[in-house]
Amino acid sequence: MDILERLRVLIANQKDDRLELLATVIEDMGHEVVARSITVSEVAALTARQLPDVAIVGLGESSEHALGLISEIVRESYCPVIAILSDFDEAWVNEAAKRGVYAYILDGHPDELQSAINVTLNRFADAQSLQSAIERRNAESARQNENTNARRRQALELHDGVVQGLVAAQLAHDLGRDEESRAALVSTLERAKAVVSRSLQELKEEGLDSEQLIRASSTDE
Repeated sequence: MDILERLRVLIANQKDDRLELLATVIEDMGHEVVARSITVSEVAALTARQLPDVAIVGLGESSEHALGLISEIVRESYCPVIAILSDFDEAWVNEAAKRGVYAYILDGHPDELQSAINVTLNRFADAQSLQSAIERRNAESARQNENTNARRRQALELHDGVVQGLVAAQLAHDLGRDEESRAALVSTLERAKAVVSRSLQELKEEGLDSEQLIRASSTDE
C-alpha cells in the first residue's frame, strides 16, 4: 500500500549541510520537514513538541551520535525511524534496530526514500495493531483473573460466614438451645444477604442489569 499523504517529518544528522540536502529531498517529495536537529541533547524535546509522523536520522561522523539521536527520538515520540547510511554497516544496523529503527537506505539512493517511508509506516501500523491486540488480551486476562478471585472470595465468605453459621444454628437447636439457634440463624441470614448483595453489585458493574440476572436465574433452573 502506498503512503500518499503529506507527512510531517523530523530529520536529524550530525552535519548541518547533510540536513539541508535531506530537507530538500523530503520537501521535493511533497512532505513537510517540521523539525531539524544535530544534537542528541535537544532532539528529545524537539520530538516531544512536534510529534512527527516519521523521523529520518543520518549516520554522520559518529555512529554513537546517530544511535543517541535514534534512542531519544523513540523515547519521546513513538514514531517510526528511518536511518540513512553512507555505507552498509551490519553491526550498526542491528544496534539501531534494537533502538527502534524500522528501515534504512544508503545515502547514494535517495530515490529509495519514499519506498522506505511506505514500508516503514506499514510495518509501524502492523506493530501498533499487534500491540493493541496484546493489550486487549492482557486486559481481558486480568479481568478474568479478577472474576476468578472474586468467585473464590465469595465461596470463602459463604463457607466461613454462612455454612458455619448454619452448622452452629443446627448444633444449638439439637442441644435444645433455641435462643442461640435463632440468633445464629438471624446472624447467618444477614451475612448471606451481604454476600448476595455484593455479588449482584459486581455483576451489575460488569454490565448485567436486573432483567438479565432474572433471565439467567430462570434459565439455570
